[in-house]
Amino acid sequence: MLKIAHSPLFCHSVPASHRFPMAKYDLIPQKLLQEGIITPDNLFHPQLLSEQEILTTHTADYWHKLKTGTLTDKEIRKIGLPMSAELVKRERYITHATYECALYAKEYGISLSVSGGTHHGFADHGEGFCVFNDVCVASNLLLARGQAKRILSVDLDVHQGNGNASIMAHNPHVFVFSMHGKKNYPFIKPPSDLDIELDDGTGDDEYLSVLAGTLPRLIDEFCPDFIFYQAGVDVLATDKLGKLSLSMQGCHERDEMMLSVAHRYGIPVAVVMGGGYSPDIETVAAAHCGVFGVAVGLMTS
Repeated sequence: MLKIAHSPLFCHSVPASHRFPMAKYDLIPQKLLQEGIITPDNLFHPQLLSEQEILTTHTADYWHKLKTGTLTDKEIRKIGLPMSAELVKRERYITHATYECALYAKEYGISLSVSGGTHHGFADHGEGFCVFNDVCVASNLLLARGQAKRILSVDLDVHQGNGNASIMAHNPHVFVFSMHGKKNYPFIKPPSDLDIELDDGTGDDEYLSVLAGTLPRLIDEFCPDFIFYQAGVDVLATDKLGKLSLSMQGCHERDEMMLSVAHRYGIPVAVVMGGGYSPDIETVAAAHCGVFGVAVGLMTS
């Protein structure tokens, strides 16, 4: 049974001026249902991330500022979103959704969230539209609760996951792999366990060749028993922030390669969406929907 996390709180938690990038979170499940890729039974609403769960990864001082609304103007600018109690609540649902997807993936093989991938969240601050770091929180919960022993984080968003790299820098149980644009945000990139930097304009053939030569080797060497996959679609040539040149087909083949490799090795994988900033929101949603189609195909084959 494919389980997909979707919370109804998404677009309403930010002002209208900031809703365009968020609109995909509601559009993705709508398209999946309309096209018959999923049914309502596939969707679930996540629970709220608890304070105790937040503190497995984020500092008490940062959490205090978030819950009391006392972030400084500079800290808010770094996040890039107008802060509110409703937004913090939204981010708590998104973060717990990633953990719940991990539990469903352990049961069924694959699970996906229509959001998540907040990889610019640091232990003590947020950046780049990221308040909490969902994959790091979920990883820490899995490890602390004995639900995983060795986690591979595969981040194929066009932007390096600087928060992932920082939080997991000294954790031998989590291997962070990021393949991203060399000259893109963030401009200071703390080292992941493996960073592959791509030149501007990198297209399908080179991208897929590099990925195909990397994934099986990482799995063979690190031997993970769980994988988080950040499937950002800001790698598309149409993306206004991406600088790479993947086609829609290339993006689909990337998702197919990632999930097929995990399936072949028998490793459960939880998928989060990451970024996507093409001017046409329909393009963004269609690209994201591709990974759901791949997951359905693998689970029914």
